[in-house]
Amino acid sequence: MARPKRRRAASPPPEEAAAVAAPSKSRSNRKEALMKSVVQQPSKKSKRNQKDGLKQGEGEPSGSVAELKSNPHKLAAPLVVFAHGAGANSSHEWMVRWKKLLAEATNAVEVVTFDYPYCANGKKGAPPKAEKLVESHREEISRAVSQHPGHPLVLVGKSMGSRVSCIIAGTEGTDVAAVVCLGYPLKGANGALRDQTLLELQTPVLFVQGSKDSMCPLTELEKVLKNLSVMNEVHVVEGGDHSLKKGKRAGGLSQEEEDQKALEHINAFITKALTNTK
Repeated sequence: MARPKRRRAASPPPEEAAAVAAPSKSRSNRKEALMKSVVQQPSKKSKRNQKDGLKQGEGEPSGSVAELKSNPHKLAAPLVVFAHGAGANSSHEWMVRWKKLLAEATNAVEVVTFDYPYCANGKKGAPPKAEKLVESHREEISRAVSQHPGHPLVLVGKSMGSRVSCIIAGTEGTDVAAVVCLGYPLKGANGALRDQTLLELQTPVLFVQGSKDSMCPLTELEKVLKNLSVMNEVHVVEGGDHSLKKGKRAGGLSQEEEDQKALEHINAFITKALTNTK
C-alpha cells in the first residue's frame, strides 16, 4: 500500500517571516538600550550633588558647613548699631564717613545710626551723663533688632557712645555679640579714671585708640584690661587723637591707610567674637 505524501508547510508571507525573526533582533535592541541607560543614568552621588546645588568641578555644595566656616558672614551678617559722641550727632561728617566704612568692612546687614534725645531734631543741648542715655539707646537697639531678627548684634560707639554701649553690654537684657569702642573716654573731665563700666563687661570688646588721645592713655587702658574677664583687644592708630585723626606732622602711614588697618582689625575681631559665641 502506498504511503500518502507529506505536504510541505507553506512558507509564511514576507511580513510574517520578519515577525518571526524580530524577537532576536528586539532582544538585541533592548540590550543596547539598557547599556546606554546604564551609561547615561547619573549616579546616586551625582544626584545628591545636583540636589545640594553642587556644580561640576566644585568641591562643596552651596551652603555647606565648610563654606559657611570660610565665610561666617554669609551665615548671619552682623547688625551694627553705631552711637555718636558727645560733641556731634549722627549727621556729622565723621559719623557719616565711618558709618559707610563700617558697612563696607563688616558686611553688616545694616549699620544703624541715631541721635540721642539731647541733640535730636536740631537740638543743641549739653550731653547728660552716660547712664541717662541708656534707655534711649536700648530703644534704638530694640527697633533695629526687630527689623533684622536672627542677626548678631554688634555695638559700635564713638567716645561717649562707646561708653554707653559698654554699659548696655555689661548689664542683662540685651544680647550683644561684641562691642567696638572708637576712642573710649577712659578719663573724665576731672581726670578721674572711669573703669568700672569696663570691669562689668560681659561681652568681647575692641578698643580703637589714637596714640595721642589724652582721654585714654594707653598705659592706663592696658592696666584696666588686665582685669577684664572677657576677650579684649586694642588697636592703636599711631599719631591719632581722640577722633583717631593723625596730626599733620605725624609720620608713618597716611590717614586712609591707618583707617583701613583699623577697619581690618575691627572686621577680624567681630568675626572672632561671632565664631567664639557659636
